[in-house]
Amino acid sequence: MAKTPRTPPEPLAAAKAPRKSGRPTSAKPRTPKAKAPPVESEVAKAAPPPEAKAEPKIEAPKPDQTPPPGDNPFTFPGGDQREMLETLSLNLAKAAMTAQSAIAEAALSQADRPAALSPDPFNVGPAMNSVMTSLANRPDKLFAAQADLFNRYMDLWASSTRRAAGEEAPAPSRDKRFKDPAWSENPMFDIMRQSYLVTSDWMNGLVSSVEDVDPRTKRRAEFFTKLLTDAFSPSNFLASNPAALKAMAETNGESLVKGMQNFAADLERGMGKLKISQADYGKFVVGENVATAPGQVVWRDELFELIQFDPATEKQHAIPLLIFPPWINKFYIMDLQPENSLIRWLSAQGFTVFVCSWVNPDKDKAGFGFDEYLEKGIYRAVEKTLEQTGSKTLNTVGYCIGGTLMGAALAHMAEKKDTRVGSTTFFAAQHDFAEAGDLLLFTDEHWLNEIEQQMDAAGGVLPGAAMAETFNALRANDLIWSFFVSNYLLGKSPAAFDLLFWNADQTRMPKKLHMDYLRSMYGQNKLTRGEFEIGGVKVDLTKVKIPLYFQASREDHIAPMNSVYRSAKAFTNAAVTLTLAGSGHIAGVINPPSANKYQYWTNAALPGSLAEWQAGSVEHPGSWWNHWATWLADKSGDWVPARDPAKGPLAPLEAAPGSYVKVKS
Repeated sequence: MAKTPRTPPEPLAAAKAPRKSGRPTSAKPRTPKAKAPPVESEVAKAAPPPEAKAEPKIEAPKPDQTPPPGDNPFTFPGGDQREMLETLSLNLAKAAMTAQSAIAEAALSQADRPAALSPDPFNVGPAMNSVMTSLANRPDKLFAAQADLFNRYMDLWASSTRRAAGEEAPAPSRDKRFKDPAWSENPMFDIMRQSYLVTSDWMNGLVSSVEDVDPRTKRRAEFFTKLLTDAFSPSNFLASNPAALKAMAETNGESLVKGMQNFAADLERGMGKLKISQADYGKFVVGENVATAPGQVVWRDELFELIQFDPATEKQHAIPLLIFPPWINKFYIMDLQPENSLIRWLSAQGFTVFVCSWVNPDKDKAGFGFDEYLEKGIYRAVEKTLEQTGSKTLNTVGYCIGGTLMGAALAHMAEKKDTRVGSTTFFAAQHDFAEAGDLLLFTDEHWLNEIEQQMDAAGGVLPGAAMAETFNALRANDLIWSFFVSNYLLGKSPAAFDLLFWNADQTRMPKKLHMDYLRSMYGQNKLTRGEFEIGGVKVDLTKVKIPLYFQASREDHIAPMNSVYRSAKAFTNAAVTLTLAGSGHIAGVINPPSANKYQYWTNAALPGSLAEWQAGSVEHPGSWWNHWATWLADKSGDWVPARDPAKGPLAPLEAAPGSYVKVKS
């Protein structure tokens, strides 16, 4: 066999000639023989290499010689642009690494915890199955729904075509998710927004149109379909949110880095479970810049602290006012800031104000139920308030679930001929739970068994975060997705908002009390049926005969106005006054006159339905507080010298707001 000649072919030699010293090659070139230089020279003269092969010899153009971008679309970016792209790339990588690290740490922290109790804790599957079966049995309705969706999309394409032809952009959406002008001004995002709204509205409408399904089953399907469609809004995704994309571009990706840092911090705060921040919690300290009304803790036991607040007038009404807030939250919703403090305002009207500050119960209170909260809570607080003031009677306020307990206590007192309470006011409180709103969806037996196991795993108490998650789900767009977008996609820091700080400051609940509340009230509506037993007595609301003032809020999603109205009607032998306030569960109650916000409605009659009451009601501007204060003053006795909490029979233990309100869950 002939040997392969060592002298390389001439074209190859010519191609190698332009290489610069030090340039990496695939193999070290062989040492040429003595004849190689002449051969190379001859080849170079006879056949010069192509221009493309000589590319390394061409010098790069100087910056001022770069042709304008418009003349050459393939021009490399300038120095500033390259730096921006590099920064953006680095920030995107940093954001991805931050998110991956946070998720990995969360997975590790959850590794030793038990798996979810059920893949479908809210029993949505059977509800959706019932709805789908009903639709399948009505093919005519399905065909009509499909035709409706097709027509909606045809209208959308037609409007988009007109827009492309020069028609003016539509007005900005009133939907807060799409408030950024780009959702309307940019045709691509406008189509994305409108197609989402068309589809989601169609889906929700289709489920709502089902007729032959149990109403509660249907409502369950409606509720979770709405949760699903809300979750898939294009505003909740980086790639389809123009505001998030703009922020990312303007900050070279720093907004996304900050967002993922927020995400990691929330995972860490939730100990591996995402706990979305709704406020800058570090900006508030209970007793320092919230809950600052002056007063004294004059009684403390295992269940509550009794706080008497300082007078703001030289004289006060003789009959004191004792407020029972919900034990699900803390009392300082009534004392966030001096300008919106209900407690300070009541003191300024000449009332002697006491508040029952409930303990944040731990495992040792797992066996506490309605009996303990009646005897050791309501009755003991009444006893100590009367002892401190020397009065023989008092007026009470029951707020939310505190009002439910207070209503049952009034019926118990009526049965026992106890006349210490002269009148009671209910803020957003329910006693008839037949139309208690979407919270009924969380109280079927399937879910109650799940939550009971959850409380057992936590030592006999319901963690505070569990109730917060439930309330947030009732208004997912406002309390979940808006913060998801702001905190994570836009990279903004949560605002210093005292109301949302309070909203996140949840308490635990004893198993016995909470399960009895869910089963007896929401599940079986025992209180208005005269079947609820408390303190050894089956109580009857119709035996309550003292004056009652009910406050409901028009947009309340926790204690719906119709449910509160039914509750007012349940006290058939009491003198009931009802006021309907504007806004929702919190803002409808905490609305100081100085704010000059919202409105309220009054009607001296109490006809058969809320609709009839509204038809005959009179609208008033602003806050309902003055209307209530007039009603309350009439039942609060003569004027007496102002009472100093530090000089009563009960020795002060510490300054308001006390210790119990500061205990975190």
